[in-house]
Amino acid sequence: MSIKEWVIIFAVPIIAALYYGINLPILTTKNLRQLGWLKPFVIGFVWASMVTVYPVIYNNIVHNTAYNITLLSLLLFIKNFMFVTVLCIMFDIKDYAADHNQQLKTFVVRVGLRKTIFYIIIPLSIIGLSTFILFATSRQFPLLRILINTIPFVLLIIVAYSLHRRKSILYYLAIIDGLLLVKSICGITAMLYF
Repeated sequence: MSIKEWVIIFAVPIIAALYYGINLPILTTKNLRQLGWLKPFVIGFVWASMVTVYPVIYNNIVHNTAYNITLLSLLLFIKNFMFVTVLCIMFDIKDYAADHNQQLKTFVVRVGLRKTIFYIIIPLSIIGLSTFILFATSRQFPLLRILINTIPFVLLIIVAYSLHRRKSILYYLAIIDGLLLVKSICGITAMLYF
């Protein structure tokens, strides 16, 4: 394995550990959760790495091939990164009161609900969708596969828009977590049947 692969393999768990902070006699760090605006991006990065990068590295190790970062792999990573980051920002809407009381400067606490939805969540969703379309067209996916895989992003935008009114905790848990399930179902269906 190359040094690049080792760096990638260890960078993700280190960033995940920094999310909660490291408290060792020789090293103490502030946890990244306290930087409210950074929190969704850290979670999105770790999640996207686990589902986009690690499986490829594992496959390369098994088949004794080198890991190469290509434009296509980067687009796939960005698509997954944006999707999960947006879900995390949506969850911050649910936690607005607690985050405000704990002085966590999440996007919702800093800029307000409406601006978070229209200036952050929806644009990030469009970036994720655009990178997927770029990835899919460059890989010459069939049209039906592309359409099925756009469903989660369309639903993400619809759910984001619906958040401008207060929702119950069950809505957040069922709908927002359900979007991850829809994304996986659409991805599996598109790969297996189209």
